Amino acid sequence: MFQTTEPAADPIAEEIQSGAQALTELKGLSVEDAITKIANSVVNFGFKLLIAILVFYVGRFIIRKIYKTTLKVMTHRRMDPSLTTFVLSLIKMVLYFILIITIIGILGIETSSFIAIFASAGVALGMALSGTLQNFAGGVLILLLKPYKVGDYIETQGYAGTVKSIQLFSTVINTVDNKAIIIPNGGLSTGTINNFSLENYRRVDWTIALSYDTDFTSAREAILKMLLEDDRIVRQYIEDDERIREEMSEKKNCEEAPETYVEDEASKKKNGSWFSWLRPKLRKHHEQMRNRLTDDFEMNATIPVKIERKPFVGLGELADSSINITVRAWTHSSNYWNVFYDFNERFFIELPKLGFSFPFPQLDVHLDGALSKS
Repeated sequence: MFQTTEPAADPIAEEIQSGAQALTELKGLSVEDAITKIANSVVNFGFKLLIAILVFYVGRFIIRKIYKTTLKVMTHRRMDPSLTTFVLSLIKMVLYFILIITIIGILGIETSSFIAIFASAGVALGMALSGTLQNFAGGVLILLLKPYKVGDYIETQGYAGTVKSIQLFSTVINTVDNKAIIIPNGGLSTGTINNFSLENYRRVDWTIALSYDTDFTSAREAILKMLLEDDRIVRQYIEDDERIREEMSEKKNCEEAPETYVEDEASKKKNGSWFSWLRPKLRKHHEQMRNRLTDDFEMNATIPVKIERKPFVGLGELADSSINITVRAWTHSSNYWNVFYDFNERFFIELPKLGFSFPFPQLDVHLDGALSKS
């Protein structure tokens, strides 16, 4: 025995059939009954329409409240502007879609057919825009995970530049010569990204070639002296350099606007929040915890508390015509290129004045005795 399954009912055909049945019922009624029935239907539809309008305005009011509250929370938490715009647009679109479906249901229209149409249209659109949706998903991941942000200097997919904007489908970077490169987010979310701005400090490397008659010890001392004379170079520890930079920044701010600074401090004390009395206790507890962790680290010799980052000068290579001296120094990322080019110039100008010479390729030619006699 073979079992046959009935085909799925077509919602449009059902609506046409119900309309035909309603017309058939009206034909069998008298004029007064027909007018009464039509009037009742109009009144019922009018009530449904009023309720739908009321639901629309109430729903729109609630959506605006949710939108403003979400915007306020994300702004207060200082979230990325690109992520804020995307989340707000998504919330607004989803809530309005739910509101429209609800209004359609209140009016008595079958919502399953609309949902089926939207679902089929979504599948077709997704198949047609598979690459675009991949870039969209990549943009969402970038905005959430934040492997880079606007203003970072990155290198990816053969391009290097400063991130100008992070959009939902692509990222725009500006190269050093101010070319705008638009890179799809799909490849960025799954590829390798070299973010030069992620760390606050970077190491600068030089290779200085000097002649073989150079006194390496004297050259080493001269190069180290040049490096240590510059305030941009880390003396020994990055943590100490960060503390010095913060102190200098605070001192500079106080000198630029001392009256405003004092006034701000007084207003903070005067208009302190209700939990201002708790801040000293929290600060003291934080310092105790930090000291305790520091003591625990110092007790374990295998875990260094600080990593030494003082300048390094060493004999890197004995080349054909020169000795190549390797020079390394750490500096803040914002000073990287200035330090690199400034010391290139200083090495070129000051080392010859100190008696050190830069070699150049030479070729010694020896003539045979027979050739010289002839």
